[in-house]
Amino acid sequence: MSKVKERGMIFNDEMVRAILEGRKTQTRRPVKNVRADNCLVIRKPTKKRNGVYTHVMDAPEHGLCPFGNVGDRIWVRETFNAFWLDNDVIQEIKDGVSLASELCDYKADYSDSSKPAEGWTPSIHMPRWASRILLEITDVRVERLHDMSEADAKAEGASPATYKITPPEAVYRVGFGDIWRGIYGQENWLSNPWVWVIEFKRIQGATSE
Repeated sequence: MSKVKERGMIFNDEMVRAILEGRKTQTRRPVKNVRADNCLVIRKPTKKRNGVYTHVMDAPEHGLCPFGNVGDRIWVRETFNAFWLDNDVIQEIKDGVSLASELCDYKADYSDSSKPAEGWTPSIHMPRWASRILLEITDVRVERLHDMSEADAKAEGASPATYKITPPEAVYRVGFGDIWRGIYGQENWLSNPWVWVIEFKRIQGATSE
């Protein structure tokens, strides 16, 4: 049995709130380095041996997802504030004596009008000890971005579109499209890229904690 691995993954404030509220159980991230023939490299070619490739949709079977495999864990990296903690307190958090969620501030918990006066630390710089949310991967697959169902879009934590759309049954997919374009841009959305679809369950970071 392979050892469970943990990796950090960045989520914006809106998605952090969706996870904490139990509305987000999926996340999609672009698949990088897809060849023109829709394949990924398993083993690069050398002078002495041929390269090994697989179709991008079969990539999860070869453990190629950079975010982990089923059973692995993801610790959520989010914008936070812990400037007041000294090294002794930080060590207590690392040792499990204290909880980061009780000592740090997290931007997702604040409205724009109630932010702390001190500056925030960007999510990309969040250390493992400051993370309050731990996820366990339950499924990994690859698909085209636009192939997502309405149920998938809702599981992404998207809010239904509030403006008139066609067809009306695609309100969550339209809402998800707004989120995607806001992160990756309109051109990326229109290109309908291959994406990693990662399903997960929360094992730490419940709203009752």
